[in-house]
Formats: sequence, C-alpha cells, structure tokens
Amino acid sequence: MASIAQLPLEPAIPAASLWTLTRQRLLRNPLAVVSACVLALVVAASLAAPWIAPYPYDAIDLKLGVSPPGAAHWFGTDTLGRDLLSRCLYGGQISIAVGLVGTLVSLLIGVLYGSIAGYRGGRADELMMRFVDFLYSLPYLFLVIILLVFFSNSIIMLFVALGLVQWLTMARIVRGQVLSLKNAEFIQAARLAGTRGLAIVFRHLLPNMLGPIMVYATLTVPSVILQEAFLSFLGLGVQPPRSSWGTLISDGAGVMGLFPWLVSFPAAILAAVLFSLNFLGDGLRDALDPRLHRQ
Repeated sequence: MASIAQLPLEPAIPAASLWTLTRQRLLRNPLAVVSACVLALVVAASLAAPWIAPYPYDAIDLKLGVSPPGAAHWFGTDTLGRDLLSRCLYGGQISIAVGLVGTLVSLLIGVLYGSIAGYRGGRADELMMRFVDFLYSLPYLFLVIILLVFFSNSIIMLFVALGLVQWLTMARIVRGQVLSLKNAEFIQAARLAGTRGLAIVFRHLLPNMLGPIMVYATLTVPSVILQEAFLSFLGLGVQPPRSSWGTLISDGAGVMGLFPWLVSFPAAILAAVLFSLNFLGDGLRDALDPRLHRQ
C-alpha cells in the first residue's frame, strides 16, 4: 500500500474551468433555468418599481375603497384604496433585500465559524458548538427583539438581526462537512505539501462544500423573508406605509373571505419565488458537486 507521502493531491480544476463546467451543468437543468428566469423577472420588476408601478405605493383613495381586479387596477385595491400591484412591486424590494442581506450575513458568519470549529476539533470545537447549542435554546424572536430594541428598529438593523440568527444552522452544516472531509486523503496530501490552517479550509475544503452551502443558502432566503413577515405583523419590521410581501399577505388574510385578491396575488408571487429558489438550489447542488466535475 502506498505511504501517505505518496498520496496524490486532489485533482485541481482551474477556477475558470470550474465555473464554466458549473454553468454548463446548470443550463442542462430545465427546472433550474426556468426558476432562474422567474427570479430574474421578479427581481427586475421590483427594482424597476419606481418606473413601472402604475401608482405610488402610498397613494390613498378612500372613495375608491376595496376594488376587485380590473383594467384600472390589475391586482385590485386594498382597504385604503391603494393599488395592490404597485404595493407588490415596491414590497418586493424589501422582501428580496431582507432575504439576500440576511442570507449573506448568515453565510459569512456561519461558514467561518463552522469551518474553524470543524477544522480545529477537540476542545475548541466542543466549546464553540456548545455556544451554538445555547443560542439554539433561545427563541429566535427573543434574540431579534433584543437586537432591534438595543440598537435601532430600522430596516437595516432588521436585515442584520435576521442574519445573525440564521447563521446557527449554517455553522452546523459547514462543521459537519469539514469533519467528514478534513481527514480525507487529498487533505492529508495537502498538509504534506506544506499547506496549513485556513489555506486548507479555503483552498481545499470550501470548494468541496459549495453544494450544501449553496443549497442551504437558497433555503435561507425564503426562511428570512417569512420571518420578516412575522416580525412586521408584530410591529417590529416594516412600518407603514411601506410594505413587504409578508405584510401584504398578513393584511389580506384578515379579510380573505370577502376580498380574496388581497391575499392571493402577494401569496402567489411569494410562492413562485419560494418554489424557484428550491428548484434553483437543487440545480446548484448538482452543478457544484466536485465529484461530477472530476468525471
């Protein structure tokens, strides 16, 4: 049997070639492509809201009241006579921003924390994961409320607060991946070649964890969006007259029996985004699998 010193390093794939192969595999997945197109369309429409929205999102017309969908108001109007299509477009800006920023914060903290815990192992790993368990034992809503009360109840702080709660699961996922890979043959060979510490994590371990990380990230975005909706319902999130998809659904749910369009349109948009993120996550998981790139 060959000695450890003779073990070959993991076959290296240039970064440019890796992303080219990933893009090619992703384009061969029709569900992932359609999902990406749906997400791109929703994001573009939300960003272009100031130019394509038919009415201001806060324009109140009490005389108009609640109106069903029609030629003048495609999605109808809410209880204050505000155009629902315009509010859905502007609400998408907040919902998408909350999901993306919260997920980014989760990734930055969770990946770094989980990588260090898993790679160091031993007592350091034990202490770091007991801290994660302690935070898990606290209701996430309690932590978010503390952050919002002690710092500021603003949109930016809401983004950060949700991300600071979401990183716990990401840290556990990354730690588990690192533990399963850090004693692999290509990692031992990298150590013998002189690579040490974080260089091994970012150069060898992280590329092999991109699949699970990207999949969980696509699941984190809708989770953060839904949590923002719940916080807004409690008065801790988006404040009137601004709205998000979650607040529009919450407002419409109370009168759903009388005016079903108030909840059906924002719910349909949110559902389309959630399904698209899930299908895109599955496609990214397969496209980023390093074992497929080596075949």
